[in-house]
Amino acid sequence: MSITAKLSYLRITPRKVRLVADLVRGRKVEEAQNILNFTQKKAVSPIIKLLNQAVANSKNNPNLKLENLYISKILVDEGPRMKKVYPRSRGHADFVQKKSCHITLVLDEISIKKNPKIKKTGKKTVIPEKKIKKTKIKIRKK
Repeated sequence: MSITAKLSYLRITPRKVRLVADLVRGRKVEEAQNILNFTQKKAVSPIIKLLNQAVANSKNNPNLKLENLYISKILVDEGPRMKKVYPRSRGHADFVQKKSCHITLVLDEISIKKNPKIKKTGKKTVIPEKKIKKTKIKIRKK
């Protein structure tokens, strides 16, 4: 089951937020928090808050464990732009676009797929060894 948290109208450019989002995509929650704590970017604090919000949302579901959660998706989409015009000399004007973004963070649980070759015996898990084919190397003499 996936947990979603969204942040809309963040006043940081999407390009700068994507730099931080790429660092934590696909990582476990604890590992992502450690990475974000030691990253020095402006976009880190909103992403940490969003990650903590998603973890808090997951606590409502008793079937999910915090150790098994990872960031399956983190999307940074463009939001609306504020457009400003500054007058300059000789009738010219400078245009400035203040960009914003929307962040969507999806947490998912790591699922261990059942492998028919893996046998569980009591507390031990036995994984069969792979058979290696032996090949002979022929050396040609001139």
